[in-house]
Amino acid sequence: MAFQLGDDDTQSMNEMNLIPLIDVMLVLMIIFLLTATVLNPTVPLNLPQTNAEVNEPPVDPIQISIDKDAGLFWDDESVTMAELQTRLQQQGAAGNDPSIQLRADKEGKYDTVAQVLAAASGAGLTKIAFVNE
Repeated sequence: MAFQLGDDDTQSMNEMNLIPLIDVMLVLMIIFLLTATVLNPTVPLNLPQTNAEVNEPPVDPIQISIDKDAGLFWDDESVTMAELQTRLQQQGAAGNDPSIQLRADKEGKYDTVAQVLAAASGAGLTKIAFVNE
């Protein structure tokens, strides 16, 4: 004894129609975006005025560049890791505490960057800035 619901001629609904659901979600997203831009959650503050001077950048920073093939450059001159360590030791011994601008290619090796940072730290140079675009 088998049960049969409906006629054989009528097709049953096999899939759910998602188009109305998508329409409702798009309307909700638009409402959310509009209210998020109108309701700016900033806190109104009355900040004090100061007369602080802008610090000037260092006169002659050391630029160390690392290319994607792990090549080292002191300004525009190609150097080896041993030469770089010697020059950093000389700069640290001079006592003028220069700043270093480290420029590394995004395809370069992290190991080379770590070795340069270790060499600068070993020479007592602590002002290191990472240059990016």
